[in-house]
Amino acid sequence: MQLIDAETGAHLWADRFDTDRTNLTQAQNEITGRLARTLNVELVEAASRRIERERAVDPDARDLATRAWARLLRGPPSAATVQEALQYAERALEIDPGLVEAKLGIAAMLDGRLTNGWSSSVEEDQARAERLLQDVLEHDPNDPRAHISLGVLRRFQNRLGEARIELETAIALDRNHTVAFRNLGLTLMQLGKPEAAIPYIEKSIRLSPHDPNIVNNYASLGQCHLLLGHLDQAIEFLRKARAADPRASGIRLSLAGALGLRGEIDEARAEIAEAIKLNPEVNSLATWRASAPWITNPPYWALREKTVNVGLRRAGFPEE
Repeated sequence: MQLIDAETGAHLWADRFDTDRTNLTQAQNEITGRLARTLNVELVEAASRRIERERAVDPDARDLATRAWARLLRGPPSAATVQEALQYAERALEIDPGLVEAKLGIAAMLDGRLTNGWSSSVEEDQARAERLLQDVLEHDPNDPRAHISLGVLRRFQNRLGEARIELETAIALDRNHTVAFRNLGLTLMQLGKPEAAIPYIEKSIRLSPHDPNIVNNYASLGQCHLLLGHLDQAIEFLRKARAADPRASGIRLSLAGALGLRGEIDEARAEIAEAIKLNPEVNSLATWRASAPWITNPPYWALREKTVNVGLRRAGFPEE
């Protein structure tokens, strides 16, 4: 299957679908879901490329909001790419203070800063994301993107029950939103339910197998399998995640925990050293625990104490 730009004839996208012919209903649902997600990503990218080609002197607010979203969709985020995308969205909101796409973009980027530890003003970023999302939902309670962003914000705040409700609402409104499925899986894992989380994360991958941000799916699956003691699967997925984003220190620490638990101490120590080099502020179990509120959720922490934390201690990761 291919997607062609009708104006220029340019080839935008192609993919093939390998499905189980014995269950045509499920196959149809999988294909529909993947198309919905993939075409959305590709069309946003195509629109952004068109804007850049035209080099408009005063691009309007919608163009700027499109550029913001396209910047986020190009691959694993970094503090720099999120900041660049945020600047586009801020300019869009200045031009049109009521633009929903800009409000949602800013909220999503603030979520990204918070959950990745890149925020220098945590309280302010939380409060602003909350205001923007509540404003969007006040005008349209059925916007799935707003429920997703609010769910991510609630997960960061360790309000996991509320996060689950928001993400389940988003999925009810949009059965094909890969980000909603991934974040619901993450929320269930952090509630201490990794086995229940896995099908949602796997669904996210099936909906968007070529997602530029698939690193998050691999990392989440690896963490779930690690918490369940499935060390071979955990290491496989965490290595995939590391390959997709070598800069992510948290992935390296999780991989170190899995390797340490399996007795591969030298490799575990190497991963710990690289993780600390990438993020010197997280250099012990105590500082890792302090970096993300949900880590202290009792059912989740209890699972970590039987698995990843054991492996990290064996590899020499300090307690304090």
